[in-house]
Amino acid sequence: QVQLVESGGGLVQAGHSLRLACEASGRTFRRANMAWFRQAPGKGREFVAGMDWIRSSTYYRDSVKGRFLISRDYAENTVSLQMNSLKPEDTAVYYCAANYRSGLSEKEGDYEYWGQGTQVTVSS
Repeated sequence: QVQLVESGGGLVQAGHSLRLACEASGRTFRRANMAWFRQAPGKGREFVAGMDWIRSSTYYRDSVKGRFLISRDYAENTVSLQMNSLKPEDTAVYYCAANYRSGLSEKEGDYEYWGQGTQVTVSS
């Protein structure tokens, strides 16, 4: 079992930054493909950014490229999402997810473990 706990959400104005953190406990964190998803009101959950465990390669959805940065700290068992130049359309609940079964994926069904989510609200 893996427990994921997100933190760092909040209310910010457009153009500002937030940093989300996800602390993992339980199963070996080092071998987990980690990702951030988000779900806006009335919409499905979508992939935002991810990092695989083998090469630490990173992947982003097009709308956040150049603004968001995913990173992980193996010593602290954390994965972070630095979000810069935030836009109102980034408003959503952000979830941390872990995947041990397959390679890094953009499909939420491929992730076995999820955090409880943290709200990010960007005002215009």
